[in-house]
Amino acid sequence: MELEMIVNMLARWSHLLFGVTWIGMLYYFNFVQGGYFKSASPEGLADAKAKLAPEALWWFRWGAMFTFLTGLVLLHGVQKMGQMNSYIVLGALLGTFMFLNVWLVIWPNQKIALGMVEGDAAAAGAKALLASRTNTLFSAPMAFCMLAGPHFIGYAKTVPSMAMWITIGLTVVLEANALFGKQGPLASVRGVIVSSLVLTGVMVAILEML
Repeated sequence: MELEMIVNMLARWSHLLFGVTWIGMLYYFNFVQGGYFKSASPEGLADAKAKLAPEALWWFRWGAMFTFLTGLVLLHGVQKMGQMNSYIVLGALLGTFMFLNVWLVIWPNQKIALGMVEGDAAAAGAKALLASRTNTLFSAPMAFCMLAGPHFIGYAKTVPSMAMWITIGLTVVLEANALFGKQGPLASVRGVIVSSLVLTGVMVAILEML
């Protein structure tokens, strides 16, 4: 039992460190680098695409990978102890979609957009941006859910529940938009921040009131 507790604590600690790295880079790309790319000189833009962006993307994608893997360890522990609830399920789903977006959408398309591999740079850049903005959209409710699972007053709700399925359905619809839709209000930094906070409120309201 003591060894299991140590493993769980190390996984929780590592999950936090990797998560800070991942989401920190996500916010950097969406709130800082995107604006710089629009205003940079041609020389500065070329240099940033050749040197800065690939380095940042390395930390970004591997932060996502190890956040996901340590999250699986924690999820196994929660299930084993019978502590699963709607917040944990929803948070894990949001995090999983975010992880898949990084490795299956953002990274492959960013390689094209940055000229690392051949392809339609404009189209690839648009796909990567929409997936990245969707990850930013998901980040606030995901963080709330992961904290609420063990700490919020609603954590005692069992699974499955109708409210959980509604929030899962909403998440799937938003993820489908990330793959096939349009930016809409996510086109601006302000829009994606406001949308993320609103989505958090909507999801919490559904889980607590239904």
